Amino acid sequence: MLTVLVDYDSGNLHSAEKAFQRMAVEADAGDILVSSKPEDVARADRIVLPGDGAFPACRRALGAHGGLFEAIEEAVTTRARPFLGICVGMQMMAGWGREYQDTAGFGWIPGEVVRIAPEDAALKVPHMGWNDLVLDHPHPVLAGLDTGDHAYFVHSYQFKVADPAHRLAHVDYAGDVTAIIGRDTLVGTQFHPEKSQAAGLRLIGNFLRWTP
Repeated sequence: MLTVLVDYDSGNLHSAEKAFQRMAVEADAGDILVSSKPEDVARADRIVLPGDGAFPACRRALGAHGGLFEAIEEAVTTRARPFLGICVGMQMMAGWGREYQDTAGFGWIPGEVVRIAPEDAALKVPHMGWNDLVLDHPHPVLAGLDTGDHAYFVHSYQFKVADPAHRLAHVDYAGDVTAIIGRDTLVGTQFHPEKSQAAGLRLIGNFLRWTP
């Protein structure tokens, strides 16, 4: 069993790699590999796409690695390999990102990524720090997690899903902010599970055990 964390020069993957390695041992889930090679993605049993920074820059960076996105898309959409997007890696699953300029996403989960607009003007953007999850729909990757569990966020934009069934969890930041999305073999977290202590490690472990 092989899980590939995709490296496309968009963020430091060290903490994510360590968290996935730890939970792979606990879950007896095989090997964790950080790679930018399409051939590694093609042989992966599970794929994780992190992302830090602005949506357009991450989308360009991924496209600049020849054949990498094509390998991800083929594995996910044709061979139904379980996929986890983290932060901007999750946002790029949308149809469109509206950060700085309109940028096409993967179109895997209908919706768009828009700037957070808290109803309380005293709340700052970016939304940064710990917040309490509110679970909207059950999912195997959420097993053992409860409303009120804490997750760590750093972002100014959020995923507005077109179908409410695809929003698995949200947080309250003077208004609902999407925290977790999912459908079929796809799941994404706006927060960083590798930085979210017990709740994040549990989610990672669940993903590594998940057999859709």
